[in-house]
Amino acid sequence: MPMIDADVVTLSRLQFALTALYHFLFVPLTLGLSWILAIMESVYVMTGRDVWKRMVQFWGILFGINFAMGVATGVTMEFQFGTNWAYYAHYVGDIFGAPLAIEGMMAFFLEATFVGLFFFGWEKLSRVQHMSCTWILALGTNLSALWILIANAWMQNPVGAEFNLATMRMEVTSLKEVFFNPVAQSKFVHTVSAGYVIGSMFVLSISAWYLLRGRNIDFAKRSMTVAASFGLASALSVVVLGDESGYTVSENQKMKLAAIEAMWETEPAPASFTLFGLPDMATRTTHAAIQIPWVMGIIGTRSFDTVLPGINDLVKRAEVRINDGVIAYSAMQTLRKNPDDAAAHAAFDAHKGDLGYALLLKKFIDDPAKATPQQITAAADSTIPNVPVIFWSFRIMVGLGIYFIGLFALSFWLASKRQLQKHRWYLRLAFYSLPLPWISTELGWIVAEYGRQPWAIEGVLPTALGVSSVSAGQVLTSLIGFVVFYTTLAVVDVVLMLKYARSGPDGLGMWNDDEPRSSAPITAY
Repeated sequence: MPMIDADVVTLSRLQFALTALYHFLFVPLTLGLSWILAIMESVYVMTGRDVWKRMVQFWGILFGINFAMGVATGVTMEFQFGTNWAYYAHYVGDIFGAPLAIEGMMAFFLEATFVGLFFFGWEKLSRVQHMSCTWILALGTNLSALWILIANAWMQNPVGAEFNLATMRMEVTSLKEVFFNPVAQSKFVHTVSAGYVIGSMFVLSISAWYLLRGRNIDFAKRSMTVAASFGLASALSVVVLGDESGYTVSENQKMKLAAIEAMWETEPAPASFTLFGLPDMATRTTHAAIQIPWVMGIIGTRSFDTVLPGINDLVKRAEVRINDGVIAYSAMQTLRKNPDDAAAHAAFDAHKGDLGYALLLKKFIDDPAKATPQQITAAADSTIPNVPVIFWSFRIMVGLGIYFIGLFALSFWLASKRQLQKHRWYLRLAFYSLPLPWISTELGWIVAEYGRQPWAIEGVLPTALGVSSVSAGQVLTSLIGFVVFYTTLAVVDVVLMLKYARSGPDGLGMWNDDEPRSSAPITAY
């Protein structure tokens, strides 16, 4: 009988997915706003103009609300590794825990300390000292993201570690390789750039609302100018660095890349890019496909002659690795009984790189060494993620990314011509674009994490094996609790953000706005 409770696995995955997606509603805005605050305060220090100080203070209030919510939703994330994913924590905790510990000791405390100085140091610090605190706050915020993404990147590309037969766990062999993982480098710059886009869109959209209402005009135009400049650079970075991220995926997560393309069969190099299609998991075909020749092969391999394998070929490769992994698993069982068995040592050393593939069989049978050919085939088939979800999530994300470049480029051009206030259609467009960067980043995480399935650690530990020994009822209870709690926090965050955004710097006493204020709703425009 299978040793895995499918309900526990499904509920545990759902809980972690929901809490992660909730948490990431707040994190990227913190990343983006921190640098925008640093830029605005630098201009204040250089010019001495009070409007820039008021801009920093007002946007700082919204930053503080969002920061508090990010902390509240983020702390519980790490505890879930011990509550819902105990075997995962046991199996890879030595490696995965190191960057999380560094993030807590170095980055988070640095960030939290300078948050306090930012809010309470205006009258106690000089202009330069306070500006320095703001820049260090931005640095700490991004360092927090760095260490989290190093940990996540190791799940995607587990370098600098190997399985220890004596302890039956994965252990570090090189912290340097873990910290300088090429996937971590590309993932970090891509993710934080997406956060900068969110921060820029946040400032741009709210400022556009003020201009539509005829409020805080000088304040809003300056804010929009900063957001347009920073947002354009960030949106371009997301696309360029996303290309680098895609290239690293083609190196070590070929199945994810094939799923992104819904590429069932291996194509001659360079492979085509599927602009549109309807992937069908049942028949393993993509209906109504519209393809652009060569593009995917060039992006994915940066060459004209490197072949990108299709899903069906990758399943065949997985079946071979499962069979090799079974040899390693059988040898491991022998060595646990007789550590001096030389033949078992040789067999294990020859095939230990595929041990994780043998563990895929645990979903179908207690002892992988006794797996039937049908079970091995089923395990190989399980390496295919949900192709339609990955395919469309990626395309919507990319489409939104191109839209952001266009919107910020238009904003930058209007700001340079001093025409931000003259085109109401543009202001409405900027205002209604507010939620789009969040949609894009959440879809990006779906591609990254859902596209990695069935692996918790790519090629090392199947997700189904990482769960704790708890009942489905217990996980369901905690899942309901998290949904209620996190939804409450999200509602509180939105209410507070709306309250202070609607009040504006004039309503909060930060700005003497002599311009006429319209009471007409935004829909009147």
